[in-house]
Amino acid sequence: MKLPIIKHLTEFIDQNDQDYLIETIEVLEALTEVPSLKDEELDVIGELISNLYGALEVHKMVRSGTPKKEALNAFMSRVLGSIDK
Repeated sequence: MKLPIIKHLTEFIDQNDQDYLIETIEVLEALTEVPSLKDEELDVIGELISNLYGALEVHKMVRSGTPKKEALNAFMSRVLGSIDK
């Protein structure tokens, strides 16, 4: 996951609607079922999906009252903490 991408996507949600991200996730998940995709291509799609889900999670935290910068940092801390375990 990349914080700049998640930040950009949360700004996109602010300007548009989170439904765009949800629908994009659905399309990308459907693409993962294409049998001819290479592992590298699946990795890229997986990274995109992770960033999209991350942006939705940060947006949810902001909607519940957490300042955006704090929400971004808390989310990344949580992700990094789960990787370290």
